[in-house]
Amino acid sequence: MATAKITSKGQITIPKELREAFDLEPGDSVHFEVREDGEIVMEPERGDIRELRGCIDPDVQGVSIDDMKEVVRQRGGEQ
Repeated sequence: MATAKITSKGQITIPKELREAFDLEPGDSVHFEVREDGEIVMEPERGDIRELRGCIDPDVQGVSIDDMKEVVRQRGGEQ
């Protein structure tokens, strides 16, 4: 079990073996949860899917279902 001491400023250093196990790097965030039984759980804060908003160009046109069906019809005899 890894342990850490709290500094006078209320800070802790996450032990190296835990940083490596959870692939934590400087600048990463962690989430603390206090459970009903008093247990404190620390988890890496992973990206929120909402952060991906805007990463795809909205002007890019997709392929319609009808287009896909037409290609399947055209290539239906090809093996």
